[in-house]
Amino acid sequence: MKEFIVIHDYLVSEAVVGDWDGQGELVAERINEIYHTLYDMAEEDIDPNQLHQILELVWETWIPQEALPELDMDDIYDWCRHVLSNRDQFIQE
Repeated sequence: MKEFIVIHDYLVSEAVVGDWDGQGELVAERINEIYHTLYDMAEEDIDPNQLHQILELVWETWIPQEALPELDMDDIYDWCRHVLSNRDQFIQE
C-alpha cells in the first residue's frame, strides 16, 4: 500500500531548509536521504496513513537538529529502523 504515497511530495530543496551557515544543500540532501530510507524500509503493505505520519516526523524531528549536516548513513538507517520498529510511539490513529 505504500505505493499510494508519492515520496517526491516530501523531498526538500536548499531553498526550503534555508542557509544553515552555507550547508543548506547538505542539509537538504540529509533530509531527503532520511525520507528515502524510511520509505524504502517501510513494508510494502504499510497503511498509507501510518507512512504519511512517519514521513511527517522527519521534518519535525530533524530540521531543528544542529547535528543534521554530520549525519551519516548508519545514523540515518538506525533512526529509520527505530521509528519503523516503534511506530506506535510516534503515530496517532
